[in-house]
Amino acid sequence: MVIFFMSKFTKSAISIMLLLLVFLIISLTPNDYADDTTKIPPRIDDLRGVWVATVLNIDYPDQPTVDADMLKQEALTILDQAQQIGFNAIFLQVRPTSDTLYQSDMFPWSKYLTGQQGLPPDQGFDPLEFWVTEAHKRNIELHAWLNPYRITKNRPADPRHSFDSLAAGHPARLHPEWVVKHQDGNLYFNPGLPEVRELIVNCARELLQNYDIDGIHLDDYFYPQADFEDLDTFNRLGAGYDSIDDWRRDNVSSLVQELAQAVRETSETARFGISPFGIWANKSSNELGSNTRGTESLNDHYADTRKWVKEGYLDYIVPQLYWHIDHQAADYRQLLHWWAETTSGTDVALYIGQAAYKTGHDSPESAWYGVQELTEQLQLNQATPQVRGSIFFSWQSFSNNPELTEMLTEYYQECQLR
Repeated sequence: MVIFFMSKFTKSAISIMLLLLVFLIISLTPNDYADDTTKIPPRIDDLRGVWVATVLNIDYPDQPTVDADMLKQEALTILDQAQQIGFNAIFLQVRPTSDTLYQSDMFPWSKYLTGQQGLPPDQGFDPLEFWVTEAHKRNIELHAWLNPYRITKNRPADPRHSFDSLAAGHPARLHPEWVVKHQDGNLYFNPGLPEVRELIVNCARELLQNYDIDGIHLDDYFYPQADFEDLDTFNRLGAGYDSIDDWRRDNVSSLVQELAQAVRETSETARFGISPFGIWANKSSNELGSNTRGTESLNDHYADTRKWVKEGYLDYIVPQLYWHIDHQAADYRQLLHWWAETTSGTDVALYIGQAAYKTGHDSPESAWYGVQELTEQLQLNQATPQVRGSIFFSWQSFSNNPELTEMLTEYYQECQLR
């Protein structure tokens, strides 16, 4: 009897111990979307990128100039500081408004570079060639960032819909039938025209053939708004589509697919990626969407970013998650999880677009006071296995915010020590 009782007790005890052991193992194993980020180390293989914007002279150059030496010195200052912080990729905006920061046979020199569209820098200087060479010396990738459809970006005092502001020989002046005058006062190439898609794809081919860039990169500017005046084009070319919305989405997806093919055909190493608006669709309008309430890339910009991931058009995607954790309409954590689930099981790398420009808010009541919000977001990224890095908007956020620079430098140094 005693022996039998001890045997039963031992078996029960062993069973309990095994259950406890399993529970302990599970509790110590991070799930796919862990929120306990206190001991998650950075990954050394992450992409550590920063956008350098040229439109409106946000980041480069500080002021338009034809002086090649000044343009070189500004570039070197950014590159040296980027290397010190720990960045390993720069996304340089080389075609901000259908004008360029490189020698092109298709588009004129940018007014944001020299002050006058079509005017080249002195000494035959080619900024993109210089940026690529100097970035690679520092083991930094250089990706060419393009805005596909935008022709003008007006300041409040600028004339509306001005073809006269464009350089002679600009594609929009040569082909005004490709252009839509939008209500915001700007000119846009019409995404519904095959000729426009061909122009944009050939632009990417020209870049890849002439420069040793590491990739072609698009931002979140596709159709500017739903009230885009392209009904005549839809009536002419939209046969077979149930709605103008479906037709517009297909126009953008066709461009993305054709760009992907062009990049893969032209270069063995360059990658193709897009940084879309952070919300694909709200769950209230699409059951596959995120638990958010905001502008939707699917229905407002006609950018079916989820499709591009699932169909494998992209090498990487960088959703712009520019909201804070626990934001009522667009919670960073919720969106991070949605994008992790969306890219999981695909060959598309997930990087996160980080709102560096929001840090350092004056009010202690703001989520963006200091750098704590961004620090916590990076920790959440590290706890999410699908996230393979970040890109920060934009460079001036670091040149203007020593606290942010110090935080990210220390963070990336920890990466290097692993």
